[in-house]
Order: sequence, then structure tokens, then C-alpha cells
Amino acid sequence: MEVEASEDEQVEVSTHDQSLINQQEVEAMVEVDSEDEPDVDDEPLYERPVRYWPDVSTARAMRFRKEIDDIKEVFQDELDEEDTTMVSEYANEIFEYMNELEDECMPNPDYIEGQTEITWAMRQTLVDWLLQVHLRYHMLPETLWIAINIVDRFLTKRVVSLVKLQLVGVTAMFIAAKYEEILAPSVEEFVFMTEKGYTKEEILKGERIMLQTLEFKISHYCSPYSWMRKISKADDYDLQTRTLSKFLTEVTLLDYRFLRVKPSMIAAIGMYTARRMLGGDWNDAFIFHSGFTEEHLLPGHAMLVQKLVEENFTKQYVCRKYANKKFLKASLFAIEWAHRHFEEEGDMRGMVLEE
Repeated sequence: MEVEASEDEQVEVSTHDQSLINQQEVEAMVEVDSEDEPDVDDEPLYERPVRYWPDVSTARAMRFRKEIDDIKEVFQDELDEEDTTMVSEYANEIFEYMNELEDECMPNPDYIEGQTEITWAMRQTLVDWLLQVHLRYHMLPETLWIAINIVDRFLTKRVVSLVKLQLVGVTAMFIAAKYEEILAPSVEEFVFMTEKGYTKEEILKGERIMLQTLEFKISHYCSPYSWMRKISKADDYDLQTRTLSKFLTEVTLLDYRFLRVKPSMIAAIGMYTARRMLGGDWNDAFIFHSGFTEEHLLPGHAMLVQKLVEENFTKQYVCRKYANKKFLKASLFAIEWAHRHFEEEGDMRGMVLEE
């Protein structure tokens, strides 16, 4: 005699089947063969503990903190009380919360060690392509940063083959655009971006896999632009400094060494380097609004200058983008300054914190 399954049992079986389907989708995207490696997870393993900047000795950190606290005690900030859009009464709480979220959205800076086919050079090529896609469709700056953060966090958790790397990139941009843009490009447009290298179904399937892998944590990420707006109060939102800083922060996207630097510090490094290039100083106002001293930022500044003087760096799309008059030809100015001062100051690698 056949016994009909209860409604609860049917739901349980359906849920189990869906779980198997989701797992198969993940394995297909990252190309894991569960039959050949039944006991091996596709999450990369790392031998060294993860270290993020600023990573300094306790004594040095205490000295930095005391210097910043002393400035905060005496510095008078003009609150934007008359401008309700600035929500000045909640500003401190907002940025404290953003500080807490930074830790949740940091990729493992050594994730390439767990990849079998991908190198840092390949990641740089992917980021360069995403910069082109981003500008071509006139998307918001935050969309670019969210997309690349999604790529790095996904590659932290999953081993991906080289043939699927562009799919990871375009899917990340698709997710970021849906979250950030008012009118996001359609999935068909993203298929066109890849010159039909992937189908609509592959991108939609990739979206499900990536969101599941990242536990749908997309809104937690706050790009350096959020912090840059705060720091810009120190010079009354100077256009030259802001534009140059935007170029410099986008340069960090191409450099894997900045994966260990939090967005708040990337914003400060970009602003500090822009100020230095324009002949300004890092005064108490900048320390107050950024939360970083000059000593904090020198290693990151050194890495930026090194990147700008790399051979063939001018071929990167970010250089062509910011060579436009619309962006005050920021890349031309920055690269010329970097070559001039790198040669004058000699090898700056000694300034960089030990890894």
C-alpha cells in the first residue's frame, strides 16, 4: 500500500532538493569536482593570519591614538546645524557604525595563494576592464567600489578558474549596479559588455551563487568616497584636491597591496597624497576629520607613488580616464609629480610597513 507524504515532509524534501541544486550551481561556477575531491572544500586555506593596516606595535598605536585624541580635544569643528541634509547630530554615530562595518567587508589580502589559476596580474586586468565598463555606462562611483569588493570577497571564499574570472567580474558589477543605481543596466546589457562571452542565464546563475556565498552582505561595504567626503570638510571641499584624490584612490584598486588597507584609510591616503602633490600640509583639521596622522599615511603614500611610476602604468584605463579635461587632467599631473619626486627622493620602499 502506498503512503502519501505529508505536507511537512514534502516541504522538507523540496528544501533539501533546492539545497542540492544550489550546491551544484556553486560547484559548476567554481569548477569543483565533488566526486574527485569528496573531502576537500573549495574554500582557500591560508597559512598566515590576516593582517590589515594600520598594523603597528601596541606602543606605536597608543602614541597615534594619543596624538589624535589630543587634537580632538582642542579642535573646534563647525557643525552643519543649519543644513538638515548633513544630519550633524548623528554624524559621529554614523561614522562609528561605518567603522564597525569595515571589518566585515575586508577580503583576505592573501587570497591569491588559495587560487590555482589566477594571479595578481590577472586581477589587475579584470579591474582595468571593470573601470572601462563602469565609465561607459556612466554608473555611480560607489558602484565600482562595491563591485570590486564583491569580486575580492568572492575570490577569498571560492577557487575560480581563469575562464570564469570575467564572469565573476561582470556578475559583481551587475549586483553592485542593482544595489546602487537608480536605473541599472539590464542583464542583456551586461551580456553585451562581455561581447556575448557569457549568456544571460550564466550571469543570473552567477548572481545567485555570489550572493549566497557572501551571505547577501552587500550593503555593509562603505567605499572610500564616504570617508573622502568627511575628510574634505578640512579644506572646504577643494575641487582640485578632491579630483586628484579620486584618481589616486582609484589607482589603489589596481594594486593588490591595498587589499589589506581599510576604505577609511584608503580615503585618507588619497587625500594626503593629493595634498602633498598640491603643496599642502596634513594639518590638525585633516587629522581630526580623517582620524589618521601623517605617520599613519606615509607607507600608503609611498606605495601609491611606486604604482604611479611603474613601467607602462600610463596604459591603464584609469590614467586615460583621468587625463580628460573633465577630471582636470589629474592623472597627467600626478604621474609627472610622481616621476619627479620618486627620482629626487630615491627608493621609497623603506617607508613601507613590513608585511
